[in-house]
Amino acid sequence: MKLPRTTLILILLALGLGGFVYLYEFRGATVREEINEQKQQIFSFAENDVQSLTVKTRKLTLNLERSSESSNPKWLIKSPISGPANDAIVSYLMDLLVKGKSERTLSTPIKELGEFALDQPQATINITLKNRQNHQLILGKSNFNRRFLYAQADSVAKPDGNINVLLVSTDFTNAVNRELSEWQQPVDNSQKLPGLSTPLPTPTNGK
Repeated sequence: MKLPRTTLILILLALGLGGFVYLYEFRGATVREEINEQKQQIFSFAENDVQSLTVKTRKLTLNLERSSESSNPKWLIKSPISGPANDAIVSYLMDLLVKGKSERTLSTPIKELGEFALDQPQATINITLKNRQNHQLILGKSNFNRRFLYAQADSVAKPDGNINVLLVSTDFTNAVNRELSEWQQPVDNSQKLPGLSTPLPTPTNGK
């Protein structure tokens, strides 16, 4: 029996739609899983493990150290000035270092690092832990769609001579490119208001 042309077209459309659903739902899910599996934690230390940080940008080199006292502030600026640090600003950076993930890893020849601006980075973060271990994060330029930054973390050349280049959050740019005044603890103006003086009695003539 010969099927009507319209019915045949509908059957072909249904088969095509079924194939699309299969590719999107099943094959697509597999691809999404593989991409998620590529995401890796940048560092494995915890926030309380960190003793000091050095943030070097093109405008500033800042040395921060965890306060030995339990009271606020938790962080102190050691140079280029000395004083309490803005805990909220430091915590923002620490949260990125501790919880941040690399979206993808690119195995790159050392001679090509300049293409990612990693030879002249926008910032370098050196981390010293309480156990004296050192870590480093180098931040390069944004990728083509400005969704991520190219970065190096504890970069060591692999046996093939390549270096792993990471794709990390652009939030790192906001976290490190700050004026020195932003890193300082905000001034509590309420404590600087002059006190009200008691008026002196008006002198009287001989009385």
